[in-house]
Amino acid sequence: MNLTARHWLGLTDEHIQPIDDIHGLEKATKHAFLAMQDAAHADNIDLQLVSSFRDFKKQLSIWQRKWIGELPLYSIENELINGAKLDDLAKIHAIMSWSAMPGGSRHHWGTDFDVFDRDSSKRSKKPFQLISQEYQPGGPCYELNCWLNERASEFGFIRPYASYNGGVAPEAWHLSYEPVSSQIVNSLDIVALHQQIEKTEIGGKATLLRHLEALFKRYTLNGGAA
Repeated sequence: MNLTARHWLGLTDEHIQPIDDIHGLEKATKHAFLAMQDAAHADNIDLQLVSSFRDFKKQLSIWQRKWIGELPLYSIENELINGAKLDDLAKIHAIMSWSAMPGGSRHHWGTDFDVFDRDSSKRSKKPFQLISQEYQPGGPCYELNCWLNERASEFGFIRPYASYNGGVAPEAWHLSYEPVSSQIVNSLDIVALHQQIEKTEIGGKATLLRHLEALFKRYTLNGGAA
C-alpha cells in the first residue's frame, strides 16, 4: 500500500491489520512482529504488545490530558514536573520528551509499537508502568531487552529511541519495522502536519505552530536538540 499523508498523520486506519481485539499493525510489520514473537517464545521470552497503532484522535487525547494536568509530566530523569509553572514552549518540550504531538507520532504509521515481557511482569507482582527501570538489570523486562539487542534486527526491527540525544527520552520498549518506516520518514511533509495542527483544537497551538519545524526535527525525527 502506498502510504499517504492521511496514513502517517493518523487520520485513517485503512493500512492497519488487526493482531487481536486491541492491537493492529501495518501488514508487513504485522508478519515480521509475529515471526519475532514466535522466536522470542522459543527462547522463553513472552514478547507482547503494550501499544501499537494509535490514531490522531487518541494521540490528541493524550496531549490534551497532559496539557491540562490530567496526566503527569516527567523530566528525562523521570522526575515529576509541575506543568502549571511552565510556559507553553517548556510544557510542549516536557510533553514531547515522552509523548509525540498528534500527527507526529510514529505510532500512526503502523510500523512502530511498544513491547514488554508479560509473564515476567506478572511474576514481579508489581504494576507494570512502561518505564526505563523495568528494562534495566533487575527489572522484569531486562531479559527481553537483552534478547531484542541480539535478535530484533534479524526481523527488520530497529529501536529509534534507543538513546537520548536531546529529543525523545530513551525507550527500550519502542520498536520500528525499518523496511517500511524508513520509507515513511522519507515521505513526511511538514506542510501537511502544519495544516492538520492548524485546524485542530489543541493546547499550546500557537506556540506549537510557531516552532513546528524545529519540534518536528527534534522529536518526530529524533534529531535531538540543535
